[in-house]
Amino acid sequence: MENMERKLYEAAMAGSVNTLLELRQQDPLIVERPTVNCLSETPLHVAALLGHEDFAKEILRQKPRIAEELDSRKSSALHIASQKGYVGIVKALLQVIPDKCSDTDVDGRNPLHLAAMRGHIDVLEELARAKPDAASARLIWGETILHLCVKHNQLEALKFLLENMGDSELLNAKDDYGMTILHLAVADKQIEAIKLLTTSTAIEVNAVTANGFTAWDILAQSKRDTKDWDIGELLRRAGAISAQDLQLPANELAVIQTNSVTSHENNQKHEGYYLRGF
Repeated sequence: MENMERKLYEAAMAGSVNTLLELRQQDPLIVERPTVNCLSETPLHVAALLGHEDFAKEILRQKPRIAEELDSRKSSALHIASQKGYVGIVKALLQVIPDKCSDTDVDGRNPLHLAAMRGHIDVLEELARAKPDAASARLIWGETILHLCVKHNQLEALKFLLENMGDSELLNAKDDYGMTILHLAVADKQIEAIKLLTTSTAIEVNAVTANGFTAWDILAQSKRDTKDWDIGELLRRAGAISAQDLQLPANELAVIQTNSVTSHENNQKHEGYYLRGF
């Protein structure tokens, strides 16, 4: 039996449907036996990892339940195919296990999280259609799928999710450190993401982190570089201010917010861009 199992895994590695069918003729139960290799990977896991779509479809036809099996990291073949971006395999798996989009691996990530981290828009479309609620699931540190998009600099995935989810609560969600996606984008100086968030969404530009910082404060405390002018302008136009200014009485705060939008003279020096409070 061990030799037959080795041949089955070799067939999965090669994506050989003919070999799979030949092995099934020799041993009709070969696909039915539980996995015994050290990583607990099934031949379907291997096919999903390497993008062997025809092999994956054939083994699913022979044993649909194999789609539910997990490897040593609690990853299903759907996790793997989603992370790798093999949309054809994802579609085949969703026909068998449409409700498994919410299942999490050992790191607490579901297939949508993994697709977002890699920027696989076509996979995200399929997964979100099958299980829309899976996109709202939080990770172990309170991060959302939008946090992952920003952390992994996946602008197109972020755009797709913002356009299709329409969830203002998720948009302004904070992780366990009180960081919103705007905080993260400013900290990493992702200009296009900041522009998207401040001009096309209802992001709370003056949300405060657990350490008491607004997005404006994060920029002010960051290492200076050439991006700061553009980022500062985007934040200013959106009405961003410091956490210190948020503590002012309402009438004084209104003046500061008005000045923030109508003038940038106090935030500019001829040799570069500086924020008030430096």
